[in-house]
Amino acid sequence: VQLQASGGGLVQAGDSLRLSCTASARTFNTLHMGWCRQVPGKEREFVASISRIGGDIHYADSVKGRFTISKNNAENTMYLQMNSLKPEDTAVYFCTASRHMYTPLPRASSDFGFWGRGTQVTVSS
Repeated sequence: VQLQASGGGLVQAGDSLRLSCTASARTFNTLHMGWCRQVPGKEREFVASISRIGGDIHYADSVKGRFTISKNNAENTMYLQMNSLKPEDTAVYFCTASRHMYTPLPRASSDFGFWGRGTQVTVSS
């Protein structure tokens, strides 16, 4: 499973940013997917997850109401729309996928089995 995240950058507090993740059609159609983030020296943190069909979504409390996860299976692309960004959102963001199609929707970073290369998001105050 190969996951490719993009869209990170440097923004100011209050700004918006959209991350994208591409993968194979098989990945999008069979696995739950999501986003996690990590600050150097800290544990990986769950951000959001979306079911393989797209009808079930879960967010971390820290991003609920500000971030929106979505996917377009026809384009094999997943998105994370991040609004009202805060300095504490600064981290490397990873596109992730569940271990197999029969797992429950991930709700923690440890629930994911596949990780792509991260993309840096930096929010200045």
